[in-house]
Order: sequence, then C-alpha cells, then structure tokens
Amino acid sequence: MAGMAASGPRVWVTRARPGADRTAAALTARGFTPIIAPVIALKPLDTPVDLTDVAGLAFTSRNGVAAFADQTPRRDWPVFTVGDATAEAARAAGFTDVRSAGGAVDELTALIAGTWPADGGLILAPGPREPAGDLAGALAGRVRVRALPLYAAVGTDIAPPEAFDVVLVHSPRAARALAVRLPPEGGRERLLVAISAAAAAPLGQTGFAEIRIAATPTEDSLLGALGNPARPV
Repeated sequence: MAGMAASGPRVWVTRARPGADRTAAALTARGFTPIIAPVIALKPLDTPVDLTDVAGLAFTSRNGVAAFADQTPRRDWPVFTVGDATAEAARAAGFTDVRSAGGAVDELTALIAGTWPADGGLILAPGPREPAGDLAGALAGRVRVRALPLYAAVGTDIAPPEAFDVVLVHSPRAARALAVRLPPEGGRERLLVAISAAAAAPLGQTGFAEIRIAATPTEDSLLGALGNPARPV
C-alpha cells in the first residue's frame, strides 16, 4: 500500500476502549503500528438491575461482562458467552460455570436452546442498548431471556488519523460512525478489514482499495484476515 510506514503498516483501530487497547497490543505483537482513534465510546446507562428470578446469564461481549460484574458481587449463576474471549473475561471476573459458543450470536442462541432446560428459569442478558442480535426474540417460546442494557455505544468527535494504511472495523455501529467521517475516496489505496459483512456494508462507497471480511466474527479471525506485515497488506 502507498505510504506504508517503515516500522510496519499503520492500522487504525476504530473500536471503543478498552477493547481498542487490547487490539493495539495484538497488532504490535504482530509487527503492525496501531493507531488508536475510536469512532465510538461506551457510555454507562443508569438501568435498574433486577436480579429477581434470574437463573443464568448470557453475555455477547467482554464489555457486557465488565458492566454487569460492577453491578453485583454474585458469581454463582451459570454463564453462556458468545465466544471464547468473552468466556475468558467471565472467568476472570469470577464466574466458574461458563459455557462458550463459537463466536456468533446465532451460535450462542443454539447453545442455550440445546442445553438449557425448559424449566431452567430466566436467563438475563446484560449488554449494550443496541445489541447485535435479538437473543430474547430468537429464543422466544423456548427459553425466557430478558435483556439488560447497561451501556450504549455512542459516536465520538475524533478525527481520522492523518496517515493510515489499514482500518479495522469491529461492528456495524463503528462502521456507520466511520462512514460519516471518511470522504467518498477516503479509503483510496487503503485496506479495510471488517469483522463481518454487516460491518463492511456501510463503507462500500468510501473507495477502499480492498475490503477483507473475517471468516468468523471474532478478534482472532479479524486479525487473521489482516494477515502478516511481512507481506503487503
């Protein structure tokens, strides 16, 4: 790519903190030069937390784990997570009975539907105000699930970096925020790597030289699609 930095391709990390810092560390370890400039930020919500009748928990992100863990010291519920990274965060927060799906919300839905008994009780799903998938709706009639919005993803006023070679997009919400910051040819001679097709869709008119989509909606797969800086990105 044109303008590639000598110390490694410059990768714009658009996701919110603290996830952006973890991504930056992974990029540095791979030989890239990360540029943390989040286009979204996580805003805590003042949502009443009702734990009455809760028999289990479902998390679709590390952020949901962190937000919920701050609400109560209890760690005795069985936990379902969307993928292994979220499962690790749940265990680190003190939960011991943790079951992980394959990285997508539909896989989490299948895991719960296939293992949670009909009389197992209510599963609480702490997470964002605008979740990526409707877990409660997908499980309606089989398992009782109640969403608990604890934070919102809001746009920031940060400007795009003056120079970058690659941009990573972790969510459709970040992609929409990014789309309003980039001019029509803002991606010219640059690479876009998105965690899903939905995360790439809002950026289809920004002129990226190449768009790559992760094979699965996980950070590891996203970095795998980015590749190795030893070869051109």
